[in-house]
Amino acid sequence: MPAIDRYLEAATRENTRRSYQSAIRHFEVDWGGFLPASADVIARYLADHAESLSVNTLRSRLAALAQWHQTQGFPDPTKTPHVRKVLKGIAALHPASEKRAKPLQLAQLELLMAWLDEQIADAAKTGDARTHITHIRNKALVLLGFWRGFRSDELSRLRIENITIEPGRGMTLFLPRTKSDRAQLGTTFRAPALSRLCPVAAYEAWIAASGLTAGPVFRSIDRWGHISDEGLHAGSFVPLLRALFRAAGVPTPDSYSSHSLRRGFATWANSNQWDLKMLMEYVGWKDVRSAMRYIDAADPFAQHRIESALTAAPTVVSQQLAVAAPAKTSP
Repeated sequence: MPAIDRYLEAATRENTRRSYQSAIRHFEVDWGGFLPASADVIARYLADHAESLSVNTLRSRLAALAQWHQTQGFPDPTKTPHVRKVLKGIAALHPASEKRAKPLQLAQLELLMAWLDEQIADAAKTGDARTHITHIRNKALVLLGFWRGFRSDELSRLRIENITIEPGRGMTLFLPRTKSDRAQLGTTFRAPALSRLCPVAAYEAWIAASGLTAGPVFRSIDRWGHISDEGLHAGSFVPLLRALFRAAGVPTPDSYSSHSLRRGFATWANSNQWDLKMLMEYVGWKDVRSAMRYIDAADPFAQHRIESALTAAPTVVSQQLAVAAPAKTSP
């Protein structure tokens, strides 16, 4: 691959590239559109899918079509007033609430960890090497994903050579690229060593059991217990997590996704008095609106925040009683 093409490819995140390719395929193959397209054709495409696709999905499709026209040197039809007005009308006539992943609560995390520990111990006794090493990996994956609030694509791109352990304190993880790292300078994350549900101990156990020294941290394991050289694909995390939740007896396992770990941590942090700034710095959010969506999911009725304020603030009656109470005199 020529150097220029290599750099151009590196400028776009792999997930974005796959999403754009899928959108172009849908436009050309599934719908039968031709590229380059006119504004009228783009508007018809939107109208034909107004009832079957969400507005956010349609916006993603427009972004892919815009990128195709721009890179091929054609005028971008998606930015015309006609297309924008059609999309605005679709949003008005087909409003839909945003679907958000169900957060994994701490009690459910504890339930899952207890089940995994039991499976690991049983597999060690029976000599089931595949189950033993698979669940050691799963334990590290879930605990690290929860306590660091990682997305599935971030977990899939963790590399052993970019992780440093500081015994008794925690671990440092470096990701060359994240969704919020627009400048692509790389981001350093830290995870603490904990007295229980410890992500550091779980990671060390996985590395020791697997014998891995470099490359992707989390990898697939075949039915013979062989560990792949390739990292787990981000898309495989949802079925993996749901299968674990189902087996461990977590209620409604299909309502969870890979984002449930991130939302679960936000729920826990919010209920333990983390303020917005602290949460944003820890997780790595740059946008306040993104962080607020997680806080709203953690406390949708604002009950925790309001009750905390009510508990902390003295009541009018107590203040009046304090003023009216006679001063104590020494004998």
